[in-house]
Amino acid sequence: MGLGDLHSRWFGTWSLDDPRPIAASAPYTFCLPSQRLLDAVRPGDLVKAIFRPKPSNRNYDAERMWVTVAQLKGDQLIGELANQPFDMPQMKQGMSVTVPLNFVIDIDWAEGHVGPFEAPSREYWDRCMVDDCVSEGRSRVDYLYREEPDLGCDEDRYPDSGWRIRGTDEAIAADEAADRKPVYIAIGAVLNQDDSWIHLIDEPIGSSFLWDDARGKYEPNSSVG
Repeated sequence: MGLGDLHSRWFGTWSLDDPRPIAASAPYTFCLPSQRLLDAVRPGDLVKAIFRPKPSNRNYDAERMWVTVAQLKGDQLIGELANQPFDMPQMKQGMSVTVPLNFVIDIDWAEGHVGPFEAPSREYWDRCMVDDCVSEGRSRVDYLYREEPDLGCDEDRYPDSGWRIRGTDEAIAADEAADRKPVYIAIGAVLNQDDSWIHLIDEPIGSSFLWDDARGKYEPNSSVG
């Protein structure tokens, strides 16, 4: 154990991240349990939260870990840390922790306890190729088309959707001048920046759309690519 680990163990502390601002800024890739599910948590259930070490550690800014709920006290869940932290010597498996109910990011119901049923929400993890200016929020989606998927590989967990998403001409020119390349990422990451085109997401291969400023909407476009 290095001096840094000893210092963290002896003097370090930790805090919990409030996940609600994260979910608000990335609603298509960071989903939180509904209030109905949170209200159904009982002793014995597992809840997951984001733990942040103080001072920061070498390998992880924060760790997402499970807590076995022992009791509920108002809007606080009191329980034991179910994980052994990877890089937080100031914490250890089995220690007592308190998690505000609204800081829970996931729930694993205890055996014999079935939480309320909720239809799963749609996920947007399939991949697309998108200009960097769009993925980083420097441009709106100006032009998009869907071609036969030809990226990724068979072993990928999430396949290529075939969507190719472009920014405005000015933003693309700025990307090229700065040597910024298009990126292959989850569709949800694009929607987090600009979801104005979400109504087109199930359009078939061969579809192409261009933003029309005068009409304030996407119009079908005859050219693809």
